[in-house]
Amino acid sequence: MQEKLISKKKPSFPISKKLSTYLTQYSRNVLMPVFYDDLLRYSGSVEVFDKTGADTLWIRVYYKEYERDEIDLSLKKIYTILHADGSDGSLPYLNVDAIDYCTFGNSKPFRIKIRNVLNDNYMYMYIKRADASRVYGLEIEHLLSPDRINFLVHKDTLVEEHIQGIPGDVFMSEGYEDFSSRDQKQLAKEFVKFNERCLLRLLGDMRSYNYVIVPTHDFDQVQFRIRAIDFDQQSYEGRVKVYMPQFLKENGKFVEMVHNNLREESIQQYKIEERSAISKRIIRVQDRINFLLECMSEDEISSEEKVKRLRKDLFDYTKDKRFKTCKNMGAILRVAFDFVVRNYENVNHYVIHWVEKKWGQTNFYAQKNGLGMGLVAVKIDVVQTFHIS
Repeated sequence: MQEKLISKKKPSFPISKKLSTYLTQYSRNVLMPVFYDDLLRYSGSVEVFDKTGADTLWIRVYYKEYERDEIDLSLKKIYTILHADGSDGSLPYLNVDAIDYCTFGNSKPFRIKIRNVLNDNYMYMYIKRADASRVYGLEIEHLLSPDRINFLVHKDTLVEEHIQGIPGDVFMSEGYEDFSSRDQKQLAKEFVKFNERCLLRLLGDMRSYNYVIVPTHDFDQVQFRIRAIDFDQQSYEGRVKVYMPQFLKENGKFVEMVHNNLREESIQQYKIEERSAISKRIIRVQDRINFLLECMSEDEISSEEKVKRLRKDLFDYTKDKRFKTCKNMGAILRVAFDFVVRNYENVNHYVIHWVEKKWGQTNFYAQKNGLGMGLVAVKIDVVQTFHIS
């Protein structure tokens, strides 16, 4: 019998004053002409079905005529704030084609379809009730994943750009056995990297419908990327397996694909590649990561029981004793980031480190590489290496 990893619905956590300050500093906090609660005042709805006639669990909502014009104008303004400079010049060329409301899931979002009337191109955006867990997840994804995330927050309202791609469950239902050997190996590689990335940044509940597959044509082949689209399980659960997509039953086909197409040596290689990529990103945004982790350490985004369970699981997994003293999810994530960066720097002997000025000049230092050669500008006593303080 398979272990049930996620048993209860996650509560929503408010945006703290310090997190709001962080969002303001990095231009995420903006004034909005309409809030999540305003959209809840719809007067009617109809069910939305997919192309096969199945219920999507979304409903298309309608508003009273005297409210609709104001709501449409406000939504178009939010669109220009999210995607442009917020000016009114493009408003006459935008139209709100549909407002859908999801009755399933934690965030219960509104999905807004905005169309350019000049060329019929359209885009989606989502308006949700702001949840601190989701905001942390979005920001960490923006900083440490290969992809950028566009979102805005004001008070209890969160606006997210639509992430394009094919839902993982839909993609695999088409029959991966018919994919070419090259495509299967490419997908297997990406799933290994995605699995490692979720674990390192503690993003949980990545079941196949919570991420998308993004195919990109590249010369004579198709490259695949896996992107998370649901972030409200950031650093919430207490069991480490929740943060490893390979243990979620909905991902069974991907796990099977990895076993059938990759040798253990290749799996380890791709894990190292992903750890190294994340380490480099952490180093490049050190100050911003520190500020974000300070906010998280002062926030209550999980229970004490879950914190104790996760720090024990991570100690068993890494043998890093510093996990034992963590009091909250922010502290756990800080130790996890420091762990992966420290291991990267200890192994990589080719990095030239920046050091403080000494004797009136800036000195550089590189550890000896595997060939017994290295670059040393001058003899120095202190080398500045990365550490999350």
